[in-house]
Amino acid sequence: MIPPARPLIGQEERDAVDRVLASGMVAQGPEVAAFEEEFSAALVGGREVVAVNSGTSGQHLGMLALGLGPGDEVIVPSFTFAATANTVVVSGATPVFVDVDPRTFTVDPAAVEAAITERTVGIQPVHLYGHPAPMDALLAIAERHGLWVFEDAAQAHGAMWQGAQVGTFGDGAMFSLYPTKNMTSGEGGMVSLARPETARQVRLLRNQGMETQYANEVAGYNNRMTDIHAAIGRVQLGRLPGWTATRQENAAFFDAHLEGVVTPVVVEGASHVYHQYTIRIEGASATERDAFAAALREEHLVGCGVYYPTPVHRLATFRTEVDLPVTEMLAREVLSLPVHPSLTDMDRERIVAAVNTVAKAGA
Repeated sequence: MIPPARPLIGQEERDAVDRVLASGMVAQGPEVAAFEEEFSAALVGGREVVAVNSGTSGQHLGMLALGLGPGDEVIVPSFTFAATANTVVVSGATPVFVDVDPRTFTVDPAAVEAAITERTVGIQPVHLYGHPAPMDALLAIAERHGLWVFEDAAQAHGAMWQGAQVGTFGDGAMFSLYPTKNMTSGEGGMVSLARPETARQVRLLRNQGMETQYANEVAGYNNRMTDIHAAIGRVQLGRLPGWTATRQENAAFFDAHLEGVVTPVVVEGASHVYHQYTIRIEGASATERDAFAAALREEHLVGCGVYYPTPVHRLATFRTEVDLPVTEMLAREVLSLPVHPSLTDMDRERIVAAVNTVAKAGA
């Protein structure tokens, strides 16, 4: 079976962990500080970043630091992972779900503007699958209405929009470092902040409200990253550019050779980093798409995944009655193929042959 995703952990990462363990400094310490500095320079143009124990923690603390609280509304796409909306809810606020662009799977600016109310305080665009959201249009909307923007860049390390890196547009941004992301720290997240005072607030919130031991300034959380995880992340950060180039090469191969399916669109001005290579089985029902996926796995041993089969607004935790036709369509049609850097030439050819065979059989 060609796996749909594969964390790449090598000897360098193992050596880095051994070095930290030998030092005796395993909690948040010098490795975390070094990782923050290096991540900032490499991926967010020198913005201050704060390392935390997960992407979800980063999202939560980042929006809390922007002042999110009870009675507020944040506009989010429904076509995303549940954490995008969960972090709004656990902050005491309400997610307002909007539709997405069927080409890029990212939030539709017109839908965002139509959803703004007197309670709206922020917009949370998602750079889904590694394709950047249309940040110029979203920032213009935010400026007109006095809203903050917090980027969900969980899947988009190194992606760019109009020549600028994602994570540098809004008031804040979150990157996930979960094992199957484009780079990992084992588990963890990074928060990029536009203003020093907001970054300081996130630092307080991640560490029980303290910058100095026992000098608690606010009621905070224990969302720290360990030096063990940071050491892994530092190695992975150095390997990210090569991995990104390989993902893009794999995607270009699929673009050129897949038949009978809708391949991913990359709009002008966007640089896609292909956390997922997501095709559409155009016009399919969810049952037909699932049968397509089952054939790939069972008959051709090609792993694949559906991200995401249930729109967030339809989940039991939300059950919001809102009409989002593009989101509903995509939830029926999307299927993500392996695109990770460990694919061989033979793997790529197998994937293409399998998809084309299954698509032809269903035509």
